[in-house]
Amino acid sequence: MKKNILILVLTCIAYTSFSQIHEVGVFLGGSNFIGDVGSTNYIYPNEVSGGLVYKYNLNPRIALRGTYTYLSLSGNDANSGNSFRESRGFNFSNKIHEFAAGIEYNFFDYNIRNPEQSFTPYILTEIAVMNYKKPKALINSGRDILLENTFSVAIPLGVGIKGRISDHLAYGFEAAVRLTFTDDIDFSSEIVTDRIPNFSPGNGNDFYTFTAFSLVYTFGRPPCYAERE
Repeated sequence: MKKNILILVLTCIAYTSFSQIHEVGVFLGGSNFIGDVGSTNYIYPNEVSGGLVYKYNLNPRIALRGTYTYLSLSGNDANSGNSFRESRGFNFSNKIHEFAAGIEYNFFDYNIRNPEQSFTPYILTEIAVMNYKKPKALINSGRDILLENTFSVAIPLGVGIKGRISDHLAYGFEAAVRLTFTDDIDFSSEIVTDRIPNFSPGNGNDFYTFTAFSLVYTFGRPPCYAERE
């Protein structure tokens, strides 16, 4: 019995050394698209996007995270830097609502209440559900595209840095690419490519990236905090 109590006390002390376990905040930054239309640069933000984030810190190295991101995507062949695309002259725009959950891994022990552990680079991986518009049919004698609401899945992968502003505020900067399982975000589905002359779609799926600054508020104590007091 005494041994079990000692183990419990030591566990509580270890957990309470990591004081803040919840984080909520906002993202604001730029998004860009990599597909069959427009530029092929991976990090070249051309639209303003933003989102919300919640993190639950399991320990100083690992955090579970959930995010909602609203992304505006567009592409214009005129700005692609590719002579074929520039002469082709296509452009598109789309809006994505993305809900994601995953893991954030810190390279260093991170504890915003401890100045010696209040900065770290990190990597992240998530799985996301994305909502967007895709082509359904051509209308008005093939001059216009009828769009439909649809869902798909993406895999966000990224890197970032974060650090302390105060005991309860932290900043962050991250860049993440979304690997998708679809090729119609830029409206280049078979419905469109069959009717548009000289359209040459790529062989792979679309990508999009989000590069953003974040501001988060941290709060909460582990369950044993009261016992330690």
